[in-house]
Amino acid sequence: MNIERTPPIAMTIAGSDSGGGAGIQADLATFASLQVFGTSAVTALTAQNTTGVQGIYAVPADFVVEQIRSVTRDMYVRAAKTGMLASAEIIKALAELVAGGELPPLVVDPVMVSASGSILLPNDAVSTLINTLIPNAAIVTPNLAEVKVLTGIEVRAERDMEDAAQQLVKMGAKAALVKGGHLSGDDAVDVFFDGNGFAHLRAPRINTLNTHGTGCTLSSAIAAGLARGLDVFSASEEAKRYVTRAINGARAWGIGRGNGPINHFDAKTT
Repeated sequence: MNIERTPPIAMTIAGSDSGGGAGIQADLATFASLQVFGTSAVTALTAQNTTGVQGIYAVPADFVVEQIRSVTRDMYVRAAKTGMLASAEIIKALAELVAGGELPPLVVDPVMVSASGSILLPNDAVSTLINTLIPNAAIVTPNLAEVKVLTGIEVRAERDMEDAAQQLVKMGAKAALVKGGHLSGDDAVDVFFDGNGFAHLRAPRINTLNTHGTGCTLSSAIAAGLARGLDVFSASEEAKRYVTRAINGARAWGIGRGNGPINHFDAKTT
């Protein structure tokens, strides 16, 4: 095997989106676009399209672990991210794998509810996520609704986002990126905090309905950066640029009858 020609490898541990816009499908598209070889462990199957989620079938936790070990015992996975985790049992198993050195610290996208309102993480699993997985996170990337569940902070302004990011780091994450896309304003602002200082990542707000999969893409782009050797802040900056270009590139798309996917084809950053 020629190690010098081996690309960096990342893993997505997430649900499958049959519509292709989010979940492992979006993650693998992001990895490929950013020159990272993508592997996956599927946590749930969804019947899903641009209008919503019509059905969910959770994968047993032991089979999620079997998928992960099948990959990591054969390949060097440099970074991993989580999306929809479906159950407390899966969350516990992942935390044990990280603690045992079988996975690197995770990029945790704490997916709880779909954009259409479908519950993707049972209420009884939220405390497990807080107590076991966030302390094993290289970075956690919640949106504002997820921030409220995780920290109790209702975000109305950027200062609240700073408070939430700081709280998430106190909860054990090495860093946090609080996504502010649902705030009003001319810019879409995300707030990064790693225990040392804050950074506000800004991009012009883009007027489009084609935003399906933005959270999945952001977290997988961060994982791709980590797999290529970037530090967590540089990976977050790159991911923000990537997602902005992917949203912008999808403005004229007409995929589906609802909130369409973003465009991974032309989003690669230089």
